[in-house]
This record gives sequence, structure tokens and C-alpha cells, in this order.
Amino acid sequence: MPQSPATAADLGLMVGSPPDPSQLVTTASWQEGPKNRWAFQHVGELVPSAVVSRGTGPVLPLASAPEDLAEITLDGVECGATLEAFLQETYTDGFLVLRDGEILCERYFNGMEPTTRHLLMSVSKSLCGVLVGGLVESGAVDLGATVSTYVPELWDSAYGDATVSQLLDMTVSLAFSEDYADPDSDVQTQDRAAGWRPRRIEDPEGSHAFLRSLRRRSAHGRTFQYCSATTDALAWVLERATGRRYPDILTDELWSRIGAEHDAFVTVDEAGFASANGGVSVSLRDLARFGYLVLNGGSVGTHRACSPAWAAHIRAGADVKLMRETDFGQEFPEGSYCAQWWITGGETSAFEGRGIYGQFLWIDPVADIVIVKLSSLPKALDPIVTRDHQRAFASIAAALA
Repeated sequence: MPQSPATAADLGLMVGSPPDPSQLVTTASWQEGPKNRWAFQHVGELVPSAVVSRGTGPVLPLASAPEDLAEITLDGVECGATLEAFLQETYTDGFLVLRDGEILCERYFNGMEPTTRHLLMSVSKSLCGVLVGGLVESGAVDLGATVSTYVPELWDSAYGDATVSQLLDMTVSLAFSEDYADPDSDVQTQDRAAGWRPRRIEDPEGSHAFLRSLRRRSAHGRTFQYCSATTDALAWVLERATGRRYPDILTDELWSRIGAEHDAFVTVDEAGFASANGGVSVSLRDLARFGYLVLNGGSVGTHRACSPAWAAHIRAGADVKLMRETDFGQEFPEGSYCAQWWITGGETSAFEGRGIYGQFLWIDPVADIVIVKLSSLPKALDPIVTRDHQRAFASIAAALA
């Protein structure tokens, strides 16, 4: 069962005394359990972060209509047969179910509160995917253009002749290891370049240099390759296309428009380049607001995340053949990946943003349900636990439809 972060008294320390070195949370230790139980709610204290402002507009109201969902049965889930057991077993920090703009269930664990900004990991990618839609429709970004058209520095990298559309749908082919547990993997090198881990002498100096160092594996557009670096390359394109830093684009084009209650944050490296792939932290309700707008065709009243056409583009998905050999494709035979979202296909056409260590934004258009779950699982990625989350969300939506 999840445990709360240790207090000074728990550690046998007097307030103001030096901390026990074994209890320190640093960039070398913050992502793994149990230290991530504290760290995911305090990322700005560990990694430099930029503010993503909510702006000055009105907050999108979310009515409260509480229902007791604790005993909902979860079909095919190993990590708890009921919702209450599942939340306890999967290191939940925050959980919210929204139906037709009304909060049916809102739970906080592990010291998290409504004002807490929690790290989204790769749910951050889905924010980027929605952000792109507005820039495409305004003419600032051309999906058919090559990356080097916008970022000449990437011309001889893996990304140089890839199109913006291929970045968006993760069909760029790279020689890249996304093994979160391997200290020598490319994704851990990316973390070190971004300031998320202590840097090695041989590492690229910053995210720009890291992206320039990546090389092609095969032809682009033929296979799906989930790669966190690809989202950061996409963010670099957006910066060059608009002449603004990514945190400012995210503020101006998305976060200040959705009726968020709180500012968000995004981590940045030494040069100020944001980790668009996984560095955004937001409050639980604000992520639900974002999901509610996307569910409702991009807008509710004066609040807007994207156009109806872009919301429909996301929901329509992409080529299912590219996903069939993946774990996601095995679970969802009609599934695909489109605009930085996972699309389940099938009868409900549910789609999700998801991140390692248990971050999820699940949207079910048929049931009119948005589910948000923020967590601090001890391991980055466990296919069975990921599968259990998806099955749990589907069971909740079916029970409430």
C-alpha cells in the first residue's frame, strides 16, 4: 500500500538538523520509488522549471456531483478487483472522474492537494499534440514541411528530412533506446542533457546538442517508434516557427485559454529549452479541464483547447497497421497513435495520454467520461500495470455510461 513521505520525526531527526544522506532526494534518485512519492509533487525544487501561466481569464467551472465509485468492479485487472483496491495498490496520488462537466469522484493521496502541481511525464506529449493543431490551422506550422526547414541545425541528424507530421505521429525512425532502466540508454542520456539526471563528462551539453546527435535507423514513415526525443524535436520546430520559447507558446496558445485554475510548470535545461516530452506539472482538476475540452470537440463556452476539426483528427486515429506488433496494439487491435495520443479504436473509441510511473488522462467519448490518474509507481514502466490501468478505466466508463 502506498506510504506517505517520511517526516523528520519518522526519521528520528530534530527539525533543522542535517538530513540523513540516505533520505535525500536528488537528481540521481528522484525518479524511482520510493523517493518519487515526494519528488513528483516537487519537481521544481529539483529541476529548473519555467512557469506556464494560466492567464487572467475566468476559471472553467466544474460542478460537483459525487457518487460512490469505490466498489465498481474492474474486469480483467490484477492490481485490485475494485476501484478502491486498485487506487491503493497502484500508488495513486490523485484521481478524478468527470462526466458531462461534473466531478463524480475526486481523491487525493500521499499528501497531494487540489493546488498541488504533479508531474505528468508523457501526458505532457498530449498537451503538445493539441498545441500543434492551433499552430497548423493558423498557418504557423506546415505538417508536410521537413524539420530542417524550420531547424537547419538538425539537417544532418535523424530528424533532418523527417516531416513535421511524422514527428507528430511518432513515425520517425531513429537508432534510439527508450529503455528507462538502462543507465546507458539514449533516453537516460536525454534525461541527463535535460538536467533530469547528473551529467556525465561525455554527454551532449544540453537538449539541443542531444537532438543533433541522433541518427536515423531506417526510412521514416513506415513504422511506429515511440521516442521521447521526437516530441522535443517537435517543440524545437514550434519554437522556430513562432519565434517564441516553448513555455510561452504553451501559455499563449493553450494553457491561458482552457480556464485553468492554476499555473502549470515545465522543466527546462541550462539553455532554457523545455522538456515538452514529459516535463509538465499541473493540478489534478486542471488536467481534467483540459481533457473535458478535448472530449467536447475542443471547447466549452469561451474556453478553448483546439478546434473541432483538430479534436476530430485526434479521435480518428492513424494507421492501425503500425501498432499491431506493440503491447498497445495487442490490447487494442484497432488502436493507433495520432498527434501524441494513444487511440484505442473499437466501440468506445476511447483515447488517452499516458506517462510512465502511472500518469493517465483517459477520455471516453461514448460514455462522456474523462478520467485522470496521477501516480508515483516505483517502476517506470510495467506492461501489466499499464494494461491494468486501461482495463480499469474502461470498466469505470462502462459502469457509468
